[in-house]
Amino acid sequence: MSGRLVVCATPIGNLDDVTARVLDALRAADVVACEDTRHTRTLLQRFAIDVPTVSLHEHNEAARSVELLERVRGGALVALVSDAGMPVISDPGGRLVAAARDAGLPVEVRPGASAPVAAVAVAGIPVDRWRFVGFLPRRASELLELLDRDEATVAFESPKRLPATLRAIADADPSRVVAVCRELTKLHEEVVRGPAGEVAARFADGARGEITLVVAAAPAGQGDLGPALDAVRRLVEDGARARTASRVVGELTGVPANDLYRALHATG
Repeated sequence: MSGRLVVCATPIGNLDDVTARVLDALRAADVVACEDTRHTRTLLQRFAIDVPTVSLHEHNEAARSVELLERVRGGALVALVSDAGMPVISDPGGRLVAAARDAGLPVEVRPGASAPVAAVAVAGIPVDRWRFVGFLPRRASELLELLDRDEATVAFESPKRLPATLRAIADADPSRVVAVCRELTKLHEEVVRGPAGEVAARFADGARGEITLVVAAAPAGQGDLGPALDAVRRLVEDGARARTASRVVGELTGVPANDLYRALHATG
């Protein structure tokens, strides 16, 4: 197992979710590159693994990658982990993996726990197709444009921003089904699923813990809401009344006028 970079998934909450293959890689590693060495040390101590660790995060990844790849060239096994889940997926590690590939060095993966996949499995929302988008944008207009797709959307959200995000979705379409998946695999795991209006009211005062949000696909007929909404905005800017602009654009595009009108006021 020497002379390679091994990308290792770590538990997203419950430490017993770590796989046997990940533990084998960590035990055999010459060094473990961690998002936070203190956090990873808890996992290593839990399984009596004593190996050196170095930090690798967004602020030092470029410089640290050079150092770690030199170690791989010298025959070392470098294990890459993040604080939870799979490295690179909204976590550090992407530069290191890309640099290793560019240098022709061996890279392998030891998969395991993943918050987006776990949320999709437990949300109870049809997901024939879905996409993971990382962290959601702050502006309501950008958020609604992102969610205007004929596939489910999975994203991370902070507890402080959750109420505003749910309210923006509910203002645009209170019947849109969402699922707030909180503290997955941990003692206080909770999944709250329902129409956006109800879920927004449930979390109006915020939430605690790690949150993964699953949003159902846009209702049929709303796939062109983004371009249609832009057309409504232009008409209103030119002096048209919002109701009239929504009706005219709706007739031309097939997008329900009420949806356009609500989205116009939700996004300002």
